[in-house]
Amino acid sequence: MASTFEIAPGPSPAPADAVAVARGIMRLFARNDIWCLPEMPLRNGRRADLMGVDAKGKVIIVEIKVARADLLGDGKWPDYLDHCDRFYWGVAPHIDRAPLESDGYQPDCCGIIVADGYDGEIVRPAPTHPLAAARRKVEIERLARAAMRRMAVASDEACGAWGGLE
Repeated sequence: MASTFEIAPGPSPAPADAVAVARGIMRLFARNDIWCLPEMPLRNGRRADLMGVDAKGKVIIVEIKVARADLLGDGKWPDYLDHCDRFYWGVAPHIDRAPLESDGYQPDCCGIIVADGYDGEIVRPAPTHPLAAARRKVEIERLARAAMRRMAVASDEACGAWGGLE
């Protein structure tokens, strides 16, 4: 006798969110001695999703995208290039990466990392476009001060009322 019982499909898995993608990238970077901060304000008024420094002192920025519309509608990303030696797109596994191969996304200038909440993988290494030494020094000092401020505020919230903002 054939069964007429069917299992109704459940909801589709939720797409990865930016926090999960950032966590996967940070784990990938940590294994490769690259340390970064999320949501790092830049001097031009933009905010990098992840900004960090590798073991050789090179500054890295990652712009995270978890929705195709967000990727296609992002016109601000070139503003990050003046603040880093290497730039990556960090995308969730379900994102179609084909647009990142087009000239408008400067594939000769940008790497790609695919990540979820557990890990990440560099699918296209980012070429190095060296910052001027003075600019790199400023960016690394800003990162260091932001990291120290965040640590101080995490251990004592009263510290947040003092000092400069990131």
